[in-house]
Amino acid sequence: MSKRRYLVALGGILLHLMIGSVYAWSVFTGPIAKQTGWALSSVTVAFSIAIFFLGMSAAFMGRVVERFGPRLTGTVAAILYGSGILLTGLAVQINSLPLLYLGYGVIGGLGLGAGYVTPVSTIIAWFPDNRGLATGMAIMGFGFAAMLTGPVAQQLIATIGLVATMYLLGAVYMVIMLGAAQVIRKPRPDEVPAADLAKSVSLTGKAMTANEAVKTPAFRYLWLMFFINITCGIGLVAVASPMAEQQTGMSAATAAMMVGVVGLFNGFGRLAWATLSDLIGRPLTYTLIFVVDVIMLVGILTVGSPLLFGIALCLIMSCYGAGFSVIPAYLGDVFGTKQLGAIHGYVLTAWAAAGIVGPTLLSFSEEYFHNYTVSLILFVLLELLALGLSIRIRREFKATAQDAKHVTD
Repeated sequence: MSKRRYLVALGGILLHLMIGSVYAWSVFTGPIAKQTGWALSSVTVAFSIAIFFLGMSAAFMGRVVERFGPRLTGTVAAILYGSGILLTGLAVQINSLPLLYLGYGVIGGLGLGAGYVTPVSTIIAWFPDNRGLATGMAIMGFGFAAMLTGPVAQQLIATIGLVATMYLLGAVYMVIMLGAAQVIRKPRPDEVPAADLAKSVSLTGKAMTANEAVKTPAFRYLWLMFFINITCGIGLVAVASPMAEQQTGMSAATAAMMVGVVGLFNGFGRLAWATLSDLIGRPLTYTLIFVVDVIMLVGILTVGSPLLFGIALCLIMSCYGAGFSVIPAYLGDVFGTKQLGAIHGYVLTAWAAAGIVGPTLLSFSEEYFHNYTVSLILFVLLELLALGLSIRIRREFKATAQDAKHVTD
């Protein structure tokens, strides 16, 4: 096995570390609102726009990865995301809210989508014998990025000011991403042993194109399962601190500390669950993810202990991170890796939708009922639906495998 694959994996991790800084947007919202006089809610909208364009552009960029290769899409991602951050600094400097939405939301979001899909299918091609580990390594970087960017950005803002910080970060992101993109390429036939390739046969025994895959019931099930996982997870991420204070009486300082610990579980969960999926299979892993989610959400609803609330939220966030890292390998298992980048891009449209639905549901519950109970109950029902879908799809795969065995016999 070529050692080149570890360099490719490192390039993918670096790329995701840079674009994953989008999760540190809350570090900038307060200073931006204070310096410009814009409402905090107006500044926060830029994040929603960015996530929307991430999900929608991923569908298109996934096809570009397959046709032109990850080096091109990684380079495009570097230019777009870096430019988006630079334009954010300019927007603050000239006090232009529309430019903030265009720069950070639209252009930055397009860069996020291009960067997100760039390494995933490529790394899977280098690690066909350990698909879960491969995607876990790449996507773990995205989960941990906020922990790296947050403290650095706070220090820079205090030292050189907000606008200069945005200019500096934009330039750094662009340079690092450009460098990382150049080492990400698909393996040549002689660089992946046939024995490892033999381990990567799909559950259906087929290698489908993206257009074939999206027409199957399996794709619809996986899209909906992914949507539910992200809807519930991203909704809780958005209100973790105030919910902890309201549900358990936790102090603001403790709640803030808990959010930091939750971030660790989001990051490590991506690698841990993905690695587990190599051992027990993706279908069973996804079923376990939803079982854990249901139990922990019921715990949040019924238990008033700050410690138990924190534990439950950490486990839910590990499952949230798992949704991102396990789904690419799951898609490879079901549809093969022929056009995995494009298929993964199509599934990421669920992220765009979930980024709007999850926070909106929780905000609606808080505004009209002055608590999060209604939304949490709805989340439990959604997770039960996803659990049912995960069991159904496992049965279908089992039946397909048995049919194939009978034909062979």
